[in-house]
Amino acid sequence: MRKVTRIAAAGLAVVIAGSIGIAAQADLLGSIVKGGAISILIKQFNRPLNDGINKLTGSAGVQYDEATKVVPIVTIGQGSYAGAAQVSGPQDRVDQVQAVGMLEGSLNGRTFRMKALIPITTDKPGSSKKVERVKGVGVSAIIDIKV
Repeated sequence: MRKVTRIAAAGLAVVIAGSIGIAAQADLLGSIVKGGAISILIKQFNRPLNDGINKLTGSAGVQYDEATKVVPIVTIGQGSYAGAAQVSGPQDRVDQVQAVGMLEGSLNGRTFRMKALIPITTDKPGSSKKVERVKGVGVSAIIDIKV
């Protein structure tokens, strides 16, 4: 009888561990699907988004003299998509921007949460490509995407 109880307990443990693994895989799959959806939306709607931001700021009396472009925001180190941003600057430099890299950190025991947004030359900062900042280009708007 004791042997049967041990076997049942071991079987239950395997089922629980498997369920946790399936949930973790589903969460990972969901993140990948969302990231892919964000990437597709940004590529498909980058011009209308850019025009919309320029119209929004222009109606508030803040017009751009520089070139503007909408690119994805990617988390540096993870390579996951986190939304979109508009960058602005001289046309030749804006053309070099492929994404805005986001770095996150905290200060003073998490009293201050910080996010740095940096125009970069790759949209895959987690890959073997070197992450290079594009100087002379700034982030002029943030776009949240509901997925």
